[in-house]
Amino acid sequence: MHYINIHNKSGHDQEFEVHGWNDNKNIVVKPNANAALHAEDRSSGAIIALHDGHEGEQAEITKDGYMGNDFIDLSNIVGAGGNMTVQQVGEPSTRKGDPLFMQHLNETWHKADVKEKEGLKSCVHLDKHGDVARIDAIKGNPELEKFVRKFADGKTYIGVGAWGGSPGNKSDNNQSSAAHGDKDILITYNDGDATPDDPPHLAHRPVEKLVPQSHGSENHTGAGIVLGNKSAKEQEYFFFDNYWNGKGTAGANFDHPLKSTKLGAHSTAFVSLPESFKGRVQRGLHLPATWAEFQISASNDGAAHGDISLEQGCDGAATISSTDGSKRSNGFTNDILKDAPAAAKAKKPDGSEALATTMGNWMSKANQAAIEYERRVVGQEKAYITGGTGVPDVASRNKRLAVDFY
Repeated sequence: MHYINIHNKSGHDQEFEVHGWNDNKNIVVKPNANAALHAEDRSSGAIIALHDGHEGEQAEITKDGYMGNDFIDLSNIVGAGGNMTVQQVGEPSTRKGDPLFMQHLNETWHKADVKEKEGLKSCVHLDKHGDVARIDAIKGNPELEKFVRKFADGKTYIGVGAWGGSPGNKSDNNQSSAAHGDKDILITYNDGDATPDDPPHLAHRPVEKLVPQSHGSENHTGAGIVLGNKSAKEQEYFFFDNYWNGKGTAGANFDHPLKSTKLGAHSTAFVSLPESFKGRVQRGLHLPATWAEFQISASNDGAAHGDISLEQGCDGAATISSTDGSKRSNGFTNDILKDAPAAAKAKKPDGSEALATTMGNWMSKANQAAIEYERRVVGQEKAYITGGTGVPDVASRNKRLAVDFY
């Protein structure tokens, strides 16, 4: 089961017309609030913003489509009255839509000559200040389509596209490109900038109930991780399998853990994993967090390989070690949070402090203060800070690594 998360960044209630989910019933999202809709795999539909009862910008979504990928686009063919973007959660490269569509629309409108405005007056609706409040459907209106393409071509779906034997517009057809696998979807609406700047809120999603919880095993044999909690309190650790893997690249999974394991203070347990596992384990469900990245059985040598990464934050020290007798280990054990500068820190959803991301994500940009601090107190030879190379790989021929969180 996946979810469509709708974040209303505006200062007013926003109604959305829902097709394909929520029993095709409209929803109203409160100001600066979020809603989540269940979205079954292989389902399709649209989320359309309404403006005084008129249809506007819409996110068109197909879940788990061709080759197991989601297909998403942001369309203005039935109108516009606000700004909207759509993307997969945790995948900003899949983002569609112009986050400042209405601002760009107004800039273009005010630059238009009298003749052009006269030709569009029946489909462009102004407020009392003479600014564009909304536009009617673009489909079937070639003059309006021509006008909108001046500022939004290649950013949103404007025309009808390839359909019924018509080749459509190339810019529109490109909006229908596949996303990365099958994931949760994030729709962001605003009167101002609709670029996502908040995390995908999980309060409406019973994620913890959906994650199979393992209690670990005292039997440290087989493929998996010998997981250690070196802290003074009980912790829950979440294992995330990547969505896809390439040569030197991977599609990180931010929203659907494979399993979780609770460990008491100063305790250790073995967590069995499939040999196909390639991903990470982290403390807690949310970012920022220290990642222990690993794969159980590499294609070239069949061994387990891993490292420690601070690229998506640091909520404490961690080490990763071999268990095959080779005595390989990397990471760090010292508490680097207590002396970190305030500019390098960020808050987790539970209010606890962590070091911010050094690579950036859908929540924030890369934090330069965190980069400089971690380079000084940890160093690239012990953990990935800003990608690249220089972090020694830890390998274990028996497909079993030891990961300790401090």
